[in-house]
Amino acid sequence: MRSVFRILPAVIFLSLFSALAARGQNIFEKLVMPGEVIEGHAKYEKTCESCHEPFSKESQKRLCRDCHKDVAKDIDEKKGLHGRRPDIATTECKHCHTDHKGRSADIVNFDQQTFNHKFSDFELKGGHKQVQCSACHAPEKKYRDAPLTCFGCHKKDDTHKGELGEKCQSCHSEDGWRKQQAFDHSKTKFPLEGAHKDVQCNVCHAGERYKNLPHACVDCHRTQDSHAGRYGEKCETCHAPKKWTEARFDHSKTKFPLKGDHQKVKCDVCHKGEIYKEKLATSCVSCHKKKDPHKGQLGNKCESCHAETGWRKKVDFDHDLTRFPLIGLHAAVPCEECHRSAAYKDTPRNCESCHKDKYHEGRVGAACARCHNPNGFALWRFDHDKSTKFPLSGAHKGTSCHACHIQKSATRIAAPTTCFGCHSGDDAHRGAFGRACEKCHATESFQQRPAAR
Repeated sequence: MRSVFRILPAVIFLSLFSALAARGQNIFEKLVMPGEVIEGHAKYEKTCESCHEPFSKESQKRLCRDCHKDVAKDIDEKKGLHGRRPDIATTECKHCHTDHKGRSADIVNFDQQTFNHKFSDFELKGGHKQVQCSACHAPEKKYRDAPLTCFGCHKKDDTHKGELGEKCQSCHSEDGWRKQQAFDHSKTKFPLEGAHKDVQCNVCHAGERYKNLPHACVDCHRTQDSHAGRYGEKCETCHAPKKWTEARFDHSKTKFPLKGDHQKVKCDVCHKGEIYKEKLATSCVSCHKKKDPHKGQLGNKCESCHAETGWRKKVDFDHDLTRFPLIGLHAAVPCEECHRSAAYKDTPRNCESCHKDKYHEGRVGAACARCHNPNGFALWRFDHDKSTKFPLSGAHKGTSCHACHIQKSATRIAAPTTCFGCHSGDDAHRGAFGRACEKCHATESFQQRPAAR
């Protein structure tokens, strides 16, 4: 009988174990379970092996990670709340998350007031420190599901409407949404140079438009184009971003390099039409024809005489190539002394046209060059002995030209060649001995008789 009572509890236990086993849970697990699990774990309440292995506490952490894969990934990658904990390797999950406290129990034990946000993937800085948790963490979502990017929270605040992408931190600071960081415009397709650096952003980016803006100068400066479009739309060819009024066009690379005074001439003086359609002539006369004082007499090669350093400056002209080479003092005479008008070809070449005969009064003809030297008007070069039929001898050598050359003639020199022609008034013989004075008288002295022959 005593043996019956010994085995009766065992029978009852086995019967109860069999009944519970039929329901999917062994009697031992049912007896040792300290209480109901939370609502989220309720489906595992009948399968304790999902979270526990008999007689193996070390396995529980592994089983937790097998189920909570997102947490396990954070731990492996050392990010998020669990991955950033320095003691995560030695801390059991149940240390913070203790279950079996009922369906409605809070096993997270998360205190918003004391939580240090630096253990998350989003450390709070600047203005974020003053933001309420609910502003980023929706009540029906996990804390880990909160967006980590600026755009994730501030998409509705994006005045750029997505044109600048989602990297708000490139320009904006956490200290204040409207406190912009120094944006590096050099990394864009339009680096800011010169005066562009001082221009306010909204001048070019009107209406918060940043993408697909035109880059050509004319797109912004069309109203400032004093050329009215005549010079095309490539403003950068001449103008620099440092200063709009500073032109930098290199005219030396054209077929007409600017030299001398041409460098000071305004573009519009020559370029009166559309610069890229108009083909300008490069000859001097093409621009200066109306100002040609020579009236075309000297041809079209102005550069033969005139220089670009100054239209009216001393002309470097080779007068020896003309019909009147400059000799002696003529070489030092200013051009306008002889060329009283710009009609150079009309200038006479004879001496008397410039040198009025105030001394001879026309009595020795108009051929001044026969006597006078261009090196000096007082320098005589006329040889009366060789050039005339009346060699001068005796007292004749000291006689003034006017004593013999009395008659005026514009074309020839008219003077008597006989003694009587000049000395008829001095004939004391009154013609008694004829007109051959030289038979008795000598040129050295009128009183002297010629040597016997």
